[in-house]
Amino acid sequence: MSKVVNDDYPVNRTLSDDEIKAKFLQDAVNTGTTNTTVKSDVPTEMIALPSKGYFYPEGHPLASGFIEMKYMTAREEDILSSQSLIKSGTVIDKLLQSLIVTKINYNDLLTIDKNAVFIAARILAYGPDYQVEITCPSCGEKSKHVIDLQQFEEKDINWDLFTKGQTTHNFTLPACKKELTLKFLTHGDEKAIENAIKAHKKMSKLTGVDPELSTRLKQLIVAVDGTTERSAVNSFVDNMLSRDSLALRTYLKEVTPDIDTTFSFICPSCEYEQEKMTMPINVNFFWPGV
Repeated sequence: MSKVVNDDYPVNRTLSDDEIKAKFLQDAVNTGTTNTTVKSDVPTEMIALPSKGYFYPEGHPLASGFIEMKYMTAREEDILSSQSLIKSGTVIDKLLQSLIVTKINYNDLLTIDKNAVFIAARILAYGPDYQVEITCPSCGEKSKHVIDLQQFEEKDINWDLFTKGQTTHNFTLPACKKELTLKFLTHGDEKAIENAIKAHKKMSKLTGVDPELSTRLKQLIVAVDGTTERSAVNSFVDNMLSRDSLALRTYLKEVTPDIDTTFSFICPSCEYEQEKMTMPINVNFFWPGV
């Protein structure tokens, strides 16, 4: 089974594509930062990734567009029942790390792929039927529904915008005409964002300003007109025009690979219909029957 023992992530500067490739390849041979697979009779499955492996450098284990995962065992159920992991908010990440067989640094797993791994883990553990209780937006009545997790498909995006093996892509802002070099966030980036927001928590209470949006933009923007210096990128984000910020977020929503987790809802009480309702995540997802 898999094991990831290094949860630290370098966030002090942005790496170039060549540096990222070297880092990935080093991780592949460094047992201190990668999964280690123990031979067992537990069956595994190859899971298709929404990124199709495009944004991992050549030679990375996930560049194939697939990740190998094993079925859940009693060990993983121990992880799910760990009160300390639940309280710390790390239980799902520890579960996924244990289920991933492919030798990777978990911090380098793209968030867009992590969502697919999350759903695959639930299917491999308890099957595709997921029971939820939904409150009708029209009449307010609650009703139980069973969602088939295998029905979800990948978003339809234009892959011609990207180059396979290149970890970054470009977008020109419509107002200021600056060209941004962007990346898709990894688990490590999300941790850095979370830590930065926590660090600003006291200041946020005083000012009433939540820095999550700007903090996230600072992580996903690698360069501005070719300038990678972090102080320059951060300053640009803080002073970005709102129309450019909106255009950037709209662009990212359109081009980001992901799993479409919406489903059709019909209220049994008032027959209200909603073609695309976002799948709710509740305790039954990994703790069915609780």
